[in-house]
Amino acid sequence: MDSTVAAGQRVGGLSAITRYQWLVFLVVWLGWTLDAADFGLYSLVLRPALTQLLGGNPPIAQIGAYGGILSMMGLLGWAFGGFVFGIYADYVGRVRALATSIILYSVFTALQGISQGIWDFAIYRFIAGLGTGAELMVGIPLLAEALGETHRAKIAGFMMTGGALGTFLGAWAYGLVGGYGWRVVFFIGVVPALLLAVIRRRVIEPDRFAAVTERRQTIRTGQQVATDDTQFMRFVPLQLFSREHRRSTIVGLLFGLGSLLAIWTTNIWLPTILSLMVQKSGISGAAAVPFVSHGIMTWSLGGIAGYIAFGFIADIVGRRPTVILYAVGTIAAALTLYLGLTSYEPYYPVVLPIFGFFVFGTFTGFAVYLPELFPTHIRSTAVGFTTGSARVVTSFGPLVAGLLVGVFGSFNKVTAFMSCFALLSIIAMFLGRETKGKELPH
Repeated sequence: MDSTVAAGQRVGGLSAITRYQWLVFLVVWLGWTLDAADFGLYSLVLRPALTQLLGGNPPIAQIGAYGGILSMMGLLGWAFGGFVFGIYADYVGRVRALATSIILYSVFTALQGISQGIWDFAIYRFIAGLGTGAELMVGIPLLAEALGETHRAKIAGFMMTGGALGTFLGAWAYGLVGGYGWRVVFFIGVVPALLLAVIRRRVIEPDRFAAVTERRQTIRTGQQVATDDTQFMRFVPLQLFSREHRRSTIVGLLFGLGSLLAIWTTNIWLPTILSLMVQKSGISGAAAVPFVSHGIMTWSLGGIAGYIAFGFIADIVGRRPTVILYAVGTIAAALTLYLGLTSYEPYYPVVLPIFGFFVFGTFTGFAVYLPELFPTHIRSTAVGFTTGSARVVTSFGPLVAGLLVGVFGSFNKVTAFMSCFALLSIIAMFLGRETKGKELPH
């Protein structure tokens, strides 16, 4: 069956998109949404969890140091998960890799709720990170290949809203059950495993990947398919550094570094910064939960708008100018939020969604631009490697930021500095090629 025209049915006024393509979109979007929700739960309960696990009333510098270590473990897991599962998906299939990733991050997010100390917590975070990193890196090629040339950038933008919506849902869930303790919050993480039933029954491999599998099997029998058979059959990660793909790999790495360094220190420490801001007004403990919850939800709503807008802007002005616009917006909003404001009211609720628009929205570029740089047989590995390698470096960002808090005495200054690494995304776009209006490489 042709997976891009399965059932041959059209939906509503968007006559170019089939029911099956909408199903693939829904599965990838839900996976990414629940993935982000699971990851967001961690940052929301980081401070109370560390306070209990460290015992007593630990100083802010100690929370920063151990929180940085735990965050680093999660991001390292995310990095290796994207890379390893990317290779797995290019050889075995996108659908099987996606299902495995979802079960990993569901189970091990929940297991964090039974942590007895820092180090078993770190192990659960690393393994949960493996699944978290894999889900989106496998889902992006799956969706791109299922859509083909059908409104790819716009639909990818809607899919990426799952990152902000997941953060919103995590904050909403925290507002509901946060009062029962941080362990209960983590137990919610098992919910995404329910997606497996849908994936196993309904989703099949894209035709583009099926063609790659058929070509590999034909070459293994000793038949020649094309003049580049030898290069085609090389171990996929090595092909990323061939003369043909080396420049695109570097562009992807720089783009990944810039966007990830800009967001992850914020993602880890923003709830803590919000709690400290409202504490200045004499609000702390359980009374601060609604302020933190609403602040993160507002930030996430801005991100949802940013994700959606990216695809439309990219189809009008091009992929590279859009990434540059979002990077500049990220830096300007971050500096305003962290250095220009000294209290939660009245401007924090205004600047938060603007910051979310840019710092979240740039990740639609991962789903739009990166798949357009690489051919099908190395696409999943390329997306996983460029973003995964960036995450290895990024994983040290929250740790460095946490340690620097003890030196500078402020989460705000360190987080503002880390946000400025969005400059790397701008450099990447000057090095990369424009892919607007071009067919997805085969």
